[in-house]
Amino acid sequence: MLRPFHGTPPMTLQAFLHGIDQLSKSVGHAFAWCIVILTLGTSYEVVVRYILRDPTSWAFDMSYILYGALFLMSGAYALSRGAHVRGDIFYRLMPPRVQASIELVLYFLFFYPGVLALAIAGWAYAADAVRIREVSVNSPIGVPIWQLKMIIPAAGILLCIQGLAEVLRCIVCLKTGAWPSRLSDVEEMETAILHQVEDERRLGFEVTQPIETVTYRATTDTAGERR
Repeated sequence: MLRPFHGTPPMTLQAFLHGIDQLSKSVGHAFAWCIVILTLGTSYEVVVRYILRDPTSWAFDMSYILYGALFLMSGAYALSRGAHVRGDIFYRLMPPRVQASIELVLYFLFFYPGVLALAIAGWAYAADAVRIREVSVNSPIGVPIWQLKMIIPAAGILLCIQGLAEVLRCIVCLKTGAWPSRLSDVEEMETAILHQVEDERRLGFEVTQPIETVTYRATTDTAGERR
């Protein structure tokens, strides 16, 4: 049970949140290599199909298997970075406690019912695929696809774990009025520029390009922490 606190969250809780973030980050980065394999495989298929007139029998299956794996296993990573779609034009103008209240309600109202359904139904779906050693019906060589079906419940479990970290972040924000820090990672250009301006202001530099003063949900700066 979490003890009441004010100000910054306890280090044990912060370490727990960062540990879950690191898990999602590691899985997301690992499956990001699917993009490289997918690019090389598709490029090879284009060359042999349109130049050598000798198309492969596996390129189509490879493309949707790799893309499906990338899409499923990157969900928790995207959630840990706050990269899923949100009505940010309104959300970012709200105070942190209001943001946390809305997110906490939506996690229990929409997120967890859908993700738990994905994990439970996906487990039965994957079990059937493994039992019959399911293969693709889209190619004459029968490419195995039961491995892809096993990724479905795995993706649901990872989303549940990362969702727990996000729910705890909402609770911390409700108590402290500020979002807990996240692990350092790549960021969108807009966010990176915003953090650069904030760092320059904190260090006493003059900001030549004024930016709109709004409340953004805290992510990370270049040091991996928000100060």
